[in-house]
Amino acid sequence: MSDVALSGQGPTEGAFKPATMLLILAIGIIAFVAMLVLGAYAPDLRSGHNGGAHALSNSATGYSGIVRLAQATGRNPVIVRNAAMLDTEDLVVLTPESGSTDMTRPLATRGMKPTLIVLPKWQTMADKTHGGWVRALGVVPAWEPEGVLNPQYKLKVGREFSHGAPLRTVPGYAPAEMRFTAPGALQTARGDGFRPIVADQAGHGVLLQFGDKPFYVLADPDLLSNKGMADERQAAAALAMLDFLNETGAKSIAFDVTLNGLGHSPSPLRLAFDPPFLGTTLAIAAALLLAALQALTRFGQARRPERALAFGKAALIDNTAALVRKAGREASLGARYAEMIRERAATFFGVPQRLQGAAIDDYLDGLDGSEGQFSKLAQAAAAAHRRDELLAAARALHQWQEKTG
Repeated sequence: MSDVALSGQGPTEGAFKPATMLLILAIGIIAFVAMLVLGAYAPDLRSGHNGGAHALSNSATGYSGIVRLAQATGRNPVIVRNAAMLDTEDLVVLTPESGSTDMTRPLATRGMKPTLIVLPKWQTMADKTHGGWVRALGVVPAWEPEGVLNPQYKLKVGREFSHGAPLRTVPGYAPAEMRFTAPGALQTARGDGFRPIVADQAGHGVLLQFGDKPFYVLADPDLLSNKGMADERQAAAALAMLDFLNETGAKSIAFDVTLNGLGHSPSPLRLAFDPPFLGTTLAIAAALLLAALQALTRFGQARRPERALAFGKAALIDNTAALVRKAGREASLGARYAEMIRERAATFFGVPQRLQGAAIDDYLDGLDGSEGQFSKLAQAAAAAHRRDELLAAARALHQWQEKTG
């Protein structure tokens, strides 16, 4: 339809200024990008301060202290959140929190690679006065630590009051720096195929090795937990133990948290923000920014919109022809076109007014140069049923008129 002004009023001010709209758009874009980034890295941002017995926990039963100590002393600890990362030559520390923890996959992945499994010991509840802290309710039933490696490895767990007695290490095998002091309530273990590396005065194993394999079990977690790291000598002995178990000479120690429910699977969204795909993401972002800047800036003079219905006789004829074409009535116009040519020829050639109907056609056929064609051309136009036939007949009538005149 035509562009018609509805009123004579000038342009009114919009509800928002352009600067306000740009600010809203910028905030929306930044919020959207932040949501994507947080969605990609959300699993890694979980603090793990839930009081559990794992490498991210700050509670007395957690192991964040030994992780920070290893970091401060250049041992490059790594927190493993993806089970695929367990396939490393470095020492991996596994900290299952109950006997029902499924150890099948990590044990199969580790194979003959150095692995330390820390058995659970304490039953705790959250400390409501301090976030991430726990209160000890006592030791867990013996079947909990015994079930960690069951049924592949059979272990028997024992408890005793050691009253802070020093623990013994296998002479000539373990380093002298591994001088541990037994906690008040010591947890020990024994099993077929396991031999003690660190034991109490009665020879009950605290740190055990399965045969000659680099597969170790720490029966009492207090030797490695935050509670034990409060003692400087215990902390030094714990670092010496990790170095001894990491006998491959690797330059890192991996602390697993997937068994504690803090793992995550690879995210396709995160690939967009990690090398080498980060460059592609930045290139796409730059292209979108340039497209947005181009959309905000006009290049060249603005083009005025064309009218839906043009002015003039030619436009009127074109519109009428379009309506006839759309209605499918083109083929029915042949007889009318022939009648129009007949009327124009009668006026132009001075046909007597007394002649009517076929007499006019006879008169036109007898004109010099007509050669009796008008009647035939008029009949052909009236008989046309297709668009191409109608066009040919109309062209022939037009040429007859020009030739005869």
